[in-house]
Amino acid sequence: MTFFIVLTAMSSLSIGSADEMSPPYTLVDITDDYARIYDQTADMPEEERIARTQAGLHEAFPGFYDTARMNSIGVSNDRYRAWIARSLENFADIRGDYRHTAREFADMLAPAHASFVEAFPDLEPIGDIYILHSLGEMDGGTRYIDERIMLVFGADRMTTSPITDWTAFFHHELFHVYHFQQSFMGCPEMWCFLWIEGLATYVAATLNPGANDTELLLDWPEPIREDVDANLAEAACAVAERFNSQASEDHGALFSNNRLNERLPPRFGYYVGKLVAREAAHEMPLADLAKLTLDEARPIVERALGRLAQCGDEGA
Repeated sequence: MTFFIVLTAMSSLSIGSADEMSPPYTLVDITDDYARIYDQTADMPEEERIARTQAGLHEAFPGFYDTARMNSIGVSNDRYRAWIARSLENFADIRGDYRHTAREFADMLAPAHASFVEAFPDLEPIGDIYILHSLGEMDGGTRYIDERIMLVFGADRMTTSPITDWTAFFHHELFHVYHFQQSFMGCPEMWCFLWIEGLATYVAATLNPGANDTELLLDWPEPIREDVDANLAEAACAVAERFNSQASEDHGALFSNNRLNERLPPRFGYYVGKLVAREAAHEMPLADLAKLTLDEARPIVERALGRLAQCGDEGA
């Protein structure tokens, strides 16, 4: 069964008269669908069980569990089947904690949303927010599904995460939604990813000054800050050299799990982006940075990165 938890709008929200009757979001919990399918398919041969699991999950959330979506982000059909198989193998070990995460999720998200709205009172209603079994894909983030940007959280990954206070994490993801609402939908060049992820990380750190790097997503798959601080000019110049790049290998080195070299950790672009956002905040308030259009943001990102790299306009 799919549960819909509608959160009523709080009086503190300032989202405009057109939205006064809309709830800030609707939480769609389909974590039980995975558990039900897991039990129903327990006696099936592995390949049949994998196929039935994917089909059942697709019925619960069309679009998210599609192989077409996976293919679009570089995950082959065989690799996706392996994800499903691994999730089935590991589920018994996490089932109790997984159920606890799902049941507590609404109470975890609500205060983070409320404190985010205090900082960004023009956040519009978000629509559906999903909590589900992500088959190991994610603890949370935005996904483009059915021609909409949607917030999706993986109870499986949250259950196994070392994070205990999720507020900064929720603020990071809520800022992505807010940024999109302000019409910054990004672009294929690396500088857009730098700005989108760096500004979200900076916002999370600013709203949560006591947050550690785990809560700020800056220590996965390994710690980022220390190595970048020790090689800051190299890191910033490496980003500047790829400012306009659309190459998948550059995205993999800056924002995914690949390494550019032995000195710079995977995903170092998140931390460089945070430093760029901090530099940009010297030019204008954070609330104004969040509202910059694509054309307005680019020169500000360029200048901020140039100040970090001290390598002029090279690569930009």
